[in-house]
Amino acid sequence: MPDGKPAGVPCVQLDADLRCRLFGSPERPAVCAGLQPGLEMCGTDRVHAMTWLTRLEQATRP
Repeated sequence: MPDGKPAGVPCVQLDADLRCRLFGSPERPAVCAGLQPGLEMCGTDRVHAMTWLTRLEQATRP
């Protein structure tokens, strides 16, 4: 997404299984590569992880 990804909008590079099509590719944005999974971010379930990512998107939007 050349102009960035709006908060709440799924990345266009996610496939049907919600996996990144650019994982491991040099085209993958640095911000994505910099997100390292951990207990704080991922918690114990998808709901926790999505809540954390939503807050991060909201806190960093222009």
